[in-house]
Amino acid sequence: MEQSKSVQKRCPVCHAAGAAEFIAIDDVPVFCNVLWDTRNEALSAAKGEIHLHFCPDCGHVFNGEFDSSRVQYDSNYENSLQYSPVFRTYLIGLVERLVHRYQLYQKDVIEIGCGQGDFLRLLSEKGANRCTGFDPSYDDRRSVENEPGAHFEVIRDYYSDKYPEYRADFIACRQVLEHLADPREFMAAIRRSIGDNDATVVFVEVPNALFTLEKFGIWDLIYEHCGYYTTPSLSRLFSETGFKPLRIAESFGDQYLCIEARPYSGQTELKLPAVPLSIGKIANFVNGFADIYLQTISYWRKSLRKMLQQGIRPVVWGAGSKGVSFLNVIKTDGVIDHVVDINPHKQGRYVPGTGQQVVSPDALADIKPQVVITMNPLYAEEIAKIISESNLGKNGNLTIMPVGGINFEDHGHL
Repeated sequence: MEQSKSVQKRCPVCHAAGAAEFIAIDDVPVFCNVLWDTRNEALSAAKGEIHLHFCPDCGHVFNGEFDSSRVQYDSNYENSLQYSPVFRTYLIGLVERLVHRYQLYQKDVIEIGCGQGDFLRLLSEKGANRCTGFDPSYDDRRSVENEPGAHFEVIRDYYSDKYPEYRADFIACRQVLEHLADPREFMAAIRRSIGDNDATVVFVEVPNALFTLEKFGIWDLIYEHCGYYTTPSLSRLFSETGFKPLRIAESFGDQYLCIEARPYSGQTELKLPAVPLSIGKIANFVNGFADIYLQTISYWRKSLRKMLQQGIRPVVWGAGSKGVSFLNVIKTDGVIDHVVDINPHKQGRYVPGTGQQVVSPDALADIKPQVVITMNPLYAEEIAKIISESNLGKNGNLTIMPVGGINFEDHGHL
């Protein structure tokens, strides 16, 4: 990792020149959410570089070294979170609020990048809506989990102008925009598809860049994510591509940023929702980020070395983006041998870059770790409950250690 402010790029959101590089992270997996059948395949997984730039005009953060040709999605991509009761509760609550707020009953709904269709299916169930999803990673072999209903279908393709016959009263796009090198063209294409239907509502959910910058959620920095949105940059993207933002809010423990908008025809004055976060304040977080990043990496490397010296066997809980990022950045070879995940489609496979095997929680009884490193604080109680109900938890010889951002003002420097 190195700090650099000499390289400048053009911002993909506002197209302003002069976005300065503030941190570089090398040798990271191109895909965090593609696991491998063998350890050798995992160790040979493609790597890339993250060179983060900050745009002082709109507050956007982006990877200036992102190459979209290296990121093609298919059914090997697995990022479903539906197996977590905590996440499932969040998703149900989100759908119920949107259905109520926009009276989504017996409406036409499109979700772009629907994954395995969990969110889309809930929209169908809660409002008897006619739902269509687009996603090349959709796996129709998982028919038991993904049995389509009468008002639910998924097209295994990218959403594009090839599908003009699909019109919608509500368009959702969750955890997709951050993967796109040209977000302006993407949003402009959605605006063109809506045409003159000014009542259509567009809902977009992205990772919250402020959670990474202010709360040091550094494990969310992955190659797949080329864009990191703040409230000013997300609002500007929508307003400059033909939308009127109605509401912008943080969600899921401030880890996500959500925006709701309608098409804007330009015939009336465009009034944007208040954005409480100034670009100047974001710049302050950016300026101090590299130091905090280095300190956090140092802290965890020293902690793991100490565990190794003391004969303590740790495992990581969570084989998603955060877990894979942690394992690759900290260089955990020889210290951590297994990763636990409740998603059955990840179990038995291997982590890209570092090669740990993903196991189910039941495997902990045989592995007998002394420490479980948890990747997301929102799942802490859920993980503790699973462990407490297992044979391993009943032995009482296990420490659960969260891996959230380190506040060095409280903990001191190592």
